[in-house]
Amino acid sequence: MVVARHRPTKAIIDTTAITANIKNERARLPQDTALFAVVKANGYGHGAVETARAAANGGATGFCVATIDEGIELREAGIVAPILLLGVVAVSDTPLLATYDFSFPVASQEWLQEAESYLANVALTRPLKVHIKVDTGMGRIGFLDAQAVAEAASWVEAHEAFEWEGVFTHFSTADQADTAYWQQQHLFFQEVLTALPHLPKYIHTGNSATALWHEQAVGNMIRYGIAMYGLNPSGHALAAPFELKPALSLVSALIQVKLLEKGSGIGYGETYITPQQEWIGTVPIGYADGWLRKMQGFSVLVEGEYCEIVGRVCMDQLMIRLPREMPVGTKVTLIGENQGQQITMQDVADQLDTIHYEVACTLSSRVPREYKS
Repeated sequence: MVVARHRPTKAIIDTTAITANIKNERARLPQDTALFAVVKANGYGHGAVETARAAANGGATGFCVATIDEGIELREAGIVAPILLLGVVAVSDTPLLATYDFSFPVASQEWLQEAESYLANVALTRPLKVHIKVDTGMGRIGFLDAQAVAEAASWVEAHEAFEWEGVFTHFSTADQADTAYWQQQHLFFQEVLTALPHLPKYIHTGNSATALWHEQAVGNMIRYGIAMYGLNPSGHALAAPFELKPALSLVSALIQVKLLEKGSGIGYGETYITPQQEWIGTVPIGYADGWLRKMQGFSVLVEGEYCEIVGRVCMDQLMIRLPREMPVGTKVTLIGENQGQQITMQDVADQLDTIHYEVACTLSSRVPREYKS
């Protein structure tokens, strides 16, 4: 999708906020604990390369991505720090892992056996760096019992094409007040570690939520994701131990303002009819930009005042009810601060009955990302 630079709609990313969020977390960690900044999904919609650089300025020692292509983007941008893939990769792509010096998860013995056969006729530029993934209760990817993990570790160490660099798991409820299931996963992972012949370079369980609220159990590396962008992983459930500074603002401007008489229909389906004479403003952003139709009834900020979205959100535009006539070109804030008032990404998530992760990732590539530092 082409980036729409010739209209006033844009996402503004404050890279100093990302740097500050990383620094604040680093200050809580033991000095020898590694922090890998998670910049998958285009940096959770914030821009992978720019956020990676901001995170490095804050003290990030490595990066996590979901796919090989996301890792290549970082390497081609000149980033030489360690990069850990978080998703399962095809055996046929292992030469790329070596070429670009990626670490990656292994989640089954079957994968290792397939790799052994495939690599018998492949010359690698360096050993493949393996992080053995343990499924302690997420139900996603990973080995399911301690003995299988120990056998996989021994297998990896017995094959010169591989280097056993890490072992890890992912907690599914670290962002919840009820810690019973978290404790169950944690104890299972401890059993896995006990069964290993020795420990690898990296032991990591800490996503953002674990790092914030279970810091005693993160191992010697954390995978710091949503919190680096200034968003609370738990939504409303738990208070963060320090201030998280949101990095993203979403702004646009009024492109037309008109006075409509009582009884005028607004938008597709005539879902809003003016109950009286009203000033209506049009804003150039819509569901093709990730501002979804369910945002009807939500409010945006204009000159520090909350203005309701009336009528259905269109593909490229939406309409808002203004308190008075306002000039074309007046700034409209959809996420962020405007003259002392604020709309958070959590507010948007609440309107959509979802999580702010999804809001950030839904902002389409048509919306330009503008960086300030």
